[in-house]
Amino acid sequence: MNTKLIMTITAILFAVIGIALTFAPDYVMTLMGIAPNKGIELILQLLGATYYAFAILNWMAKGAIIGGIYNKPIAMANFIHFLIAGMALSRAGFGNSGLPKVVSGLGGFYLVWALIFWMIMFKHPEPKSAD
Repeated sequence: MNTKLIMTITAILFAVIGIALTFAPDYVMTLMGIAPNKGIELILQLLGATYYAFAILNWMAKGAIIGGIYNKPIAMANFIHFLIAGMALSRAGFGNSGLPKVVSGLGGFYLVWALIFWMIMFKHPEPKSAD
């Protein structure tokens, strides 16, 4: 499994989400149909900081060996993030007809990424070839 590609993709995904939540929480609230609220704006900015920190973590770890016993905390953190977010999004999307269907799709997307990181955690990485 090409963990460098996986870590790069997730780093870019998290950075985009983090930057949007940090610098445009009012726009995100509008897209979500939430009335302007300073408290929710602050929470979204803090969430954006967390996503951006995760992006930096994944970006800096992209060249490291990940899998099996190697860098297990990084793989575990990504797995837990994608699993919990995927379950929450799926539950919200399927349990609330007032939400757009994209929420359920996003939940499925997150659960696929959870599966990818679960496989990374329990699969020993292939040795690098001496090309």
